[in-house]
Amino acid sequence: MTRTAYAVAQAKVNLGLRVLARDASGYHAIETLFHRIDLADEVRIQRTDEERTLAVGGPMVPPDGLGAPESNLAWRAAEAYWQAAGWDGGFAIQLEKRIPVGGGLGGGSADAGAVLRACDRLADRPMGQHRLLEIAATLGSDVAFMTSSAPAAIGWGRGERLLEVPTLPPRPMVLVVPPFGISTAEAYGWLAASRTGPVSRPTPASARAAQPDWRAMELASNDFEPVVSARHHEIAEILRVLRSVGARPAMLSGSGSTVFGVFDGTQPSDLPRRLATLLPGMQLVWTRTAARVVPVAVTG
Repeated sequence: MTRTAYAVAQAKVNLGLRVLARDASGYHAIETLFHRIDLADEVRIQRTDEERTLAVGGPMVPPDGLGAPESNLAWRAAEAYWQAAGWDGGFAIQLEKRIPVGGGLGGGSADAGAVLRACDRLADRPMGQHRLLEIAATLGSDVAFMTSSAPAAIGWGRGERLLEVPTLPPRPMVLVVPPFGISTAEAYGWLAASRTGPVSRPTPASARAAQPDWRAMELASNDFEPVVSARHHEIAEILRVLRSVGARPAMLSGSGSTVFGVFDGTQPSDLPRRLATLLPGMQLVWTRTAARVVPVAVTG
């Protein structure tokens, strides 16, 4: 019987994001606190004799699909693992999309990280997390965190330098997904154009994150918020509404377009209905911050 690895690809939010100066290669360095949430894609992968396939379904697949399979991060992660492991043959990946695409929640990176962890569970000689993180760093900025076993971590550089920190107590969270995406490259361009002087050194965000609590997170900020809100006034309105109903913090995740609000659990039971009325035309996804990374399961 063919063995199948099943992985839960949890999304993330950025509980604060500083964009620093460009490094020698032209990329902006960042400082952020990554935190996983319960909302997740589902990934299944098997080894095959020859053929390599990717089947994608689920409620968050865009009407025009996700493009060529070979460009999908899940596919690229499997190929990278196959090459590093020296495996022959192919793979069959099934991907159920539940994370909004292109919204700053790291869905593609989560899929890639889940594939790497799943492949290692299928291996007779697992590579271990250190080697997986090395592979992940070649695939994208958030992939290392999404591959790690850390529910929360400070990220530096392009996000590949990680320091695991204690998780925050789980709290209910709403994700507000506007009917448009935001290009990460454009957001970086807007931010660069808005800066007239040298970028300051990091604020003590990492010091707050070393022993995080929700009250400290209320002071966090995202450098993309002002420039994104200036061009998409809907973002500013979402933030205003979330804060008016008690979300602490309420923040853009990554470069957007998703905005999240965290609640302390004391809000009235009709809050989902109220938010749906206050934010017409917006998709609302209710979830929670995560206390753990769900382990990979293997059957067969």
